[in-house]
Amino acid sequence: MANVSYWADDVKEARRWYSEVFGLSPYFQRPDAENPAYIEFRVGDYRHEVGIVDSKYRPRPSAEGPAGAILYWHVDDIRQAMDRLLALGAKEYDPITERGPGFVTAAVVDPFGNILGIMYNRHYLDILSGESRD
Repeated sequence: MANVSYWADDVKEARRWYSEVFGLSPYFQRPDAENPAYIEFRVGDYRHEVGIVDSKYRPRPSAEGPAGAILYWHVDDIRQAMDRLLALGAKEYDPITERGPGFVTAAVVDPFGNILGIMYNRHYLDILSGESRD
């Protein structure tokens, strides 16, 4: 993954919400901080790019409501992460579900209508530590 883009009608409010979720401010904003149409964060172990784009630039949606691929972010404690996202105003989309030993997923819809997936994935931790079991 190089970049994931989420959409928001109110980019300033999305900046505030995602800054709270990630615990950091965006490093990039265009055209400027007062009138952002695009903001970008670098997050996670590999500092992946998370872009928030003004909804007026959204490609034609394929369905009404949340849809499309779900990008899952690894978290160390899925229950704690889910509870925090719900407390910040996200709505449950897919409950916490064990998919197999060491593989648990869940998803929420953020306040802007985007699906945000979270997971605990033993394989991810193996790769991160350099212990690939492929």
